[in-house]
Amino acid sequence: MKIIGARIYLVNVGSLHPVLVELNTDGGITGVGEAAIAYGIGGTAAAGMTTDLVQAVVLGRDPFRIEELWTEMYDHSFWAKGGGPIVFAGISAIEQALWDIKGKALGIPVYEFLGGKLRDHVSTYANGWSFRCNTPDEFAAAAERVVRDGYSGLKCNPLAMPRPDGGIRHVSRRSVDRAAIDLAVERIRSIRGAVGPAVAIMVDLSGGLTTDATIRLCQRFADQDILFIEEPADPFDLGALKKISSRVDAPLAVGERLFTRYGYRSVLEARAADVLQPDIGNTGGIMEAKKIAAMAETYNARIAPHVCASPIATAAALQLDACVANFMIQELYPYRPPAHFQLVDHAPESEVENGQLRIPDRPGLGINLVPDRVRAFLWTEVGP
Repeated sequence: MKIIGARIYLVNVGSLHPVLVELNTDGGITGVGEAAIAYGIGGTAAAGMTTDLVQAVVLGRDPFRIEELWTEMYDHSFWAKGGGPIVFAGISAIEQALWDIKGKALGIPVYEFLGGKLRDHVSTYANGWSFRCNTPDEFAAAAERVVRDGYSGLKCNPLAMPRPDGGIRHVSRRSVDRAAIDLAVERIRSIRGAVGPAVAIMVDLSGGLTTDATIRLCQRFADQDILFIEEPADPFDLGALKKISSRVDAPLAVGERLFTRYGYRSVLEARAADVLQPDIGNTGGIMEAKKIAAMAETYNARIAPHVCASPIATAAALQLDACVANFMIQELYPYRPPAHFQLVDHAPESEVENGQLRIPDRPGLGINLVPDRVRAFLWTEVGP
């Protein structure tokens, strides 16, 4: 079997722009993957990088030789060594699609290639539920809805402000005034008051503040029983992360903006974080995330995979979740617009029951694009 072509889609749904790829083979099997640059700036660049990698490395090659193709993309793109999210998002999207092809060709889920299942269901938490909230009372009411929907965990960024397009605006210039800090604290307190002590609350700071301000803010969360604080520091500032971890009791989580096992090495060696959050769509793909999880296990750290994009990203994360011993909890965005989930035939988000998600047993990633839903978003086509 050979790769003979690809379609790259740059989707626009609400405030998101997922970058999706289909790899086509001469055996009639199509694999799908996703570059996790669905928000912020860079979707067009990721689509271009994915196209370049397909043309330079993947066309005409055997899709079963995944490790070989990954190594060639890493070694011979030139920019991957020390590279950032654009190049690794492209590699990740292609790698997922290769696994999808292999699983579909052999009639088994991807997790079977990775050691098989450790679990049949995974615990999930909801994100994105607070994007239209501003006041503490609005946060509390929205959190109550999440709990009514069966979730026992939820995450928000208490410093972020809602945008008209349904997204959120993060902190600018690494500082906010005292009123914004007080508002962030009151938002979390209102959530805890609304959901009670049994629901897990996670706080995402997106590395927005200076180190000293972050420590002071996190210390004010100390009585709210936070499950973890995500990205308390700039992703590349290991010194800040270590300083924060020495002054804050809540577990720290990092990883959505770290790439490949090489990017995680220094964090693990410094024991600066308790939870790692690789995003399969930008850290190098499914196997790379599995390697990161194995490294984390040797440092007694847990894995809570990051997801920010389409249901393809969720489907890929479930393959990892199934076979990782130190798995903690899976992120979901269940409150996206309906068109977001209609891009595919089996959106995992629609199958959540009481905050639990069953590991699917369909071949490959267990998911396909719906042609009528994605056709309008075709960005480029490579090959026949």
